Amino acid sequence: MSIKPITIHNRKRVHQFFKEHWGSTQMIISSGIYNCDQLDGYIYEKDEKILGLLTYVFHEDVLEVISLDSVIEGQGIGSKLMQEVELLAKHKGMLKITLLTTNDNINALKFYQKKGYRIVKVIPNAVAKACMIKPSIPLIGYEAIPLHDELELVKLLIKAGQ
Repeated sequence: MSIKPITIHNRKRVHQFFKEHWGSTQMIISSGIYNCDQLDGYIYEKDEKILGLLTYVFHEDVLEVISLDSVIEGQGIGSKLMQEVELLAKHKGMLKITLLTTNDNINALKFYQKKGYRIVKVIPNAVAKACMIKPSIPLIGYEAIPLHDELELVKLLIKAGQ
């Protein structure tokens, strides 16, 4: 198993991954509209099969994680991908990493908080606004929780020597 950057050589497989697991490559969140198969990121693969995928964008001194997927939960795939992107952010001199998740995503909230991310903002009705652009977004999420809001999580990075 290995972690590799998304490149021109594996981008077609990244596209197929998003289509298979999300039905679309487009992600609409309050920070923007993204074609995830065109973003920078990392894949976690075994035998040329993508088992995990993370995409990100840079905003000045902030790295924003746009998507994180793991086909097999509880195996450390998401943790390894997050470690890789945190190393990149520190190497690039970023001050923090941000990400958004929805109010229903209890597992993600638990995962990120254990990794030092803090909830800093609730964006009310963000999902309803995204649905106006992309009607295929479901209204009911995990555990039959109605989808309404996004939560922004942040991890502050300490630069070397601080």
